[in-house]
Amino acid sequence: MKKALTKKEIIMISSMLFGMFFGAGNLIFPVHMGQLAGKNIFIALIGFLITGVGLPILAVAAMGKSHSKGLHEMSCKVSKKYGMFFTCLLYLTIGPLFAIPRCATTSFTVGFTSVADNKLFLFIFSLIFFSVVLFFSLRPSKIMVWIGKYLNPIFLTLFTLLIVIALVNPMTSLSQVAPDVSYSSNVLLKGFLEGYNTMDALAGLAFGIIVVDSIRKLGIEDEEAIAVNTIKSGILCAILMSVIYLGACIIGTQSRGVFEISENGGIALSQITTYYLGSAGQIFLAALVIFACVKTAIGLITSISETFSNMFTKGNYYTYWAIGFVCVSFVLSNIGLNQIIQLSVPVLQFLYPLAITLILLNLLSTFFNGDSRVMISVTAFTMIASVLDLLKGLNILVFDGIASKYLPFYSLGIGWLTLSLIGLIVGLIIMKLDLFKTNKPI
Repeated sequence: MKKALTKKEIIMISSMLFGMFFGAGNLIFPVHMGQLAGKNIFIALIGFLITGVGLPILAVAAMGKSHSKGLHEMSCKVSKKYGMFFTCLLYLTIGPLFAIPRCATTSFTVGFTSVADNKLFLFIFSLIFFSVVLFFSLRPSKIMVWIGKYLNPIFLTLFTLLIVIALVNPMTSLSQVAPDVSYSSNVLLKGFLEGYNTMDALAGLAFGIIVVDSIRKLGIEDEEAIAVNTIKSGILCAILMSVIYLGACIIGTQSRGVFEISENGGIALSQITTYYLGSAGQIFLAALVIFACVKTAIGLITSISETFSNMFTKGNYYTYWAIGFVCVSFVLSNIGLNQIIQLSVPVLQFLYPLAITLILLNLLSTFFNGDSRVMISVTAFTMIASVLDLLKGLNILVFDGIASKYLPFYSLGIGWLTLSLIGLIVGLIIMKLDLFKTNKPI
């Protein structure tokens, strides 16, 4: 039985994994973080890489190790009701509520804000954008292959060229850029929380099954071997993403030598590209960003439509789900990039702790025999912190004073860590005492 992928196969899986992860947020957030962090950028980058690179790879590995057929089955190991709730919320977040509209608004911001920055042009652009997305979402195979095989490498080549030019001809030195007040303290944690915005850990949970199935199709059948090869492919992907993020952060910081801190990373990237490559380079980059975001949007629409069609309807209702999700995405895209980012932050603060603990529970399930009581306990305690973070993000500060006083690290945005550890201890005690016995271990 085949146990390991060849080097060529690992590169192929890594490339596919990179293509799935690298979307709108991967472009704009590291550039903007570079502007904000200033000379503290390398510390911020460490935190960003944990949530923006490390967690997505672990999410894919967790899917392989858990032997699950998808996110719904994986999260149902906590409970069936929780599995339904978490799967729906996660897919809606990385789908029509935030990530897909962000694809359109990022494309518009990078490509057209310098010449047509108003609501009417955004409406026209998003209408065309989602018309194309819907067309290919109903027949995705050809466009996904074409874009994945040709446009992604072209985009990466141009983006790498931009980074190299910027590094050779810096606008200023990193040491000369004073950090924004928001990055003057707790810089590592700021970067950690900024990595939430890429949504890649959530995407890793949603798309991990695609990687696992691809490895199976290459002849790897043993479940442990699948997990090992997933990690190998993930490491290569992580290295590439880390290099790209590093370059994006540096050029963002260096841009402060000429430009003020922008409202968002899309504007910053547009300014930097025009500065170095002129209007022609800006147009070319805009075209490639649009194609990359179209590809991402098609993949997300396809994934969420198939998932919801299987979960909620009998028969093939994929087309209706796709049309509905495209329409919702189109409407929400017209509120603008800044607003989408602002609205998504509280939801991500709610989802990420639950996603992180789900990933770790499945990766470490061997140590507690996959006992559902441990998973329920950890998730329940984590949920308390997630709700507190959600309320804080929505500026509903009813429990903020109590949480700040009694919950360690709450003010830093990682109060969930304390409650998750308490949940783990409680769950292990319940398991050892054989209390509240539920279903069989995983």
